[in-house]
Amino acid sequence: QVQLAESGGGLVQAGGSLRLSCAASGLTLTGSTMAWFRQAPGKEREFVLAISWYFGRTHYADSVNGRFTISRDNAKNTVYLQMNSLKPEDTAVYYCAGRRGYSDNYYRDTTYSYWGQGTQVTVSS
Repeated sequence: QVQLAESGGGLVQAGGSLRLSCAASGLTLTGSTMAWFRQAPGKEREFVLAISWYFGRTHYADSVNGRFTISRDNAKNTVYLQMNSLKPEDTAVYYCAGRRGYSDNYYRDTTYSYWGQGTQVTVSS
């Protein structure tokens, strides 16, 4: 059984940083595509970024490119989303998602089989 558990959300001032964690069980990061999506109140869930280490692919939404980065700790089977220069428009519930293998439809939430419960990120102005 695959489980993804996010943590690290919170309240931060604009310009600040946060690091989100996604601990995976039942799914190894190598050979998987891991992604982050977010959903703001009253809006649809949107793609943030995705990475496939095995296939060497990383994709960022234009809105976060240059500010957000992704990394992993293989020993902990955990993915990290480092968010810098945060803006009020980054406020949302952030979800970790995963799938085995790689898909060119990495930006679609329907591509992913596994989801975390979400963690709230609030950026104050």
